[in-house]
This record gives sequence, C-alpha cells and structure tokens, in this order.
Amino acid sequence: MQEREAAAVSSSGGKDSVLALLRAREAGVPVRAMLSMLEETGARNRSHGIPLEVLREQARRLDLALHVRAASWADYEREFVIALRDLGALGVGQMVFGDIDLQPHRDWEEAVCRQAGLAARLPLWGEERASVAREVLERGIRAVVVCVDSLHLDDSFCGREFDARFLADLPPGVCPCGENGEFHTFVFDAPGMPGAVPIRVTGRSVYTSPPQLGSRRYCFAGLALSGLPASDSSATGGENALDCT
Repeated sequence: MQEREAAAVSSSGGKDSVLALLRAREAGVPVRAMLSMLEETGARNRSHGIPLEVLREQARRLDLALHVRAASWADYEREFVIALRDLGALGVGQMVFGDIDLQPHRDWEEAVCRQAGLAARLPLWGEERASVAREVLERGIRAVVVCVDSLHLDDSFCGREFDARFLADLPPGVCPCGENGEFHTFVFDAPGMPGAVPIRVTGRSVYTSPPQLGSRRYCFAGLALSGLPASDSSATGGENALDCT
C-alpha cells in the first residue's frame, strides 16, 4: 500500500472517523472522499441519522467529495462493496476507517475492501479508548451527540456536545468513545475546517429497532443547517465530485 495512493474515509460523520481522517492526512495519505451509507429513503445516513444536506456541508468543509449509497440492513454489505468499487474506478486505492479495537468490525472492513480491490487503513487501531476520547477534545474536534442507546444512556445525553462535561457525566461502564454503540456523534468543527458547520438541534425522536435487530430503543437528535447562505452549499467539493486520476 502506497502512502500517497488516493484514499476515501468511511464515515457517518462522527468523531472517530474525523480523527482517523486527520491522522491519515498527517501520515501523508491524500484522503479525497467520504463514503456514507444512507437509509433506503436516501434522506439520512444509517446509525447516526444525519440528514444528507448536513453531511454534504460537513464533507465540503473537510475538503472531501461526498459519496453516498442507500441500503437496507439486509443488503448493506452488497451495496457497500458496490460503493467501494465505484470509488476504486475513480482512483481510490485505500479506505480509512475509525474503528479502535473491535476485531469483528476490522475483519468485516478488510473483507469488503478485499472484494473491491482496496486496502483498509485503521489509524486508531489498538489505542486505548479513553486516550482517543481525550485526543478528540485536545485537537479541538467538536461534535454533538446525535444518538444514544437507551440501554446505556438516558435521553438527556442526546443532543449534548461531546466535551469534558459529557465524558464526566457518563455512567460507569460506558465507553468514552461509544465504541460499543452506546452513543454516536456528528462533528461540526475540526482542525482544517474553514469554519464550523452551522447546525442546530431541532429536537429528539425515539426509534425502536425491529425484532430481528433486538427491539432496541434509541433516542436521536434531529439536526438541521442554520443560517447557511443558499449559494454556500453549492461550492466545489460536493457530492460525487471526486476525480483521483
């Protein structure tokens, strides 16, 4: 794998993916695109529930071409591999992932990358979780908590900023990175961005997964762009604008 071979980051918009992106770029990897998988409707991404227009604005400010593909959980892997192959056809040779230490996640990522002829790169792999959380804050990566698993956190944690106070308030046993799925985040500001993504939290909603997925209760924070000029979101670096050749 060549350090300077073009790359894309697999991201739902959260803090670990953004930290992995920064680490990869610092290592000389030209990360030029972001891949985010959407729900079947194409309106929001999976797991984090981020609206497409908010993802577009984040990608633009991270200087990434946004690539999206809709999928159900049943056909998620197939559609993900198709998306990887599409990126490969545009010149991407490696994918950056933000996982820290869950081996089944790494095994899946390496397997789907092999199917698409790409290499998997995990800049955070094997690090201590609390250390990763501290680095997010120390680097000035700012994120809002957009989803909590009700098995681990009550609804009051949803919609809060991921900061030192949030970490101090976490109950015992909850991972400070949410690596076990306890919570998910959306990054609205980070080093290198020309300004924060102008978002507002519009409220909370509750979702219960279908029985085949455990009938788990989740609380989601609604996000919307706030005060963004209409012409701003049409700047370069938009959806599917990548050309690595």
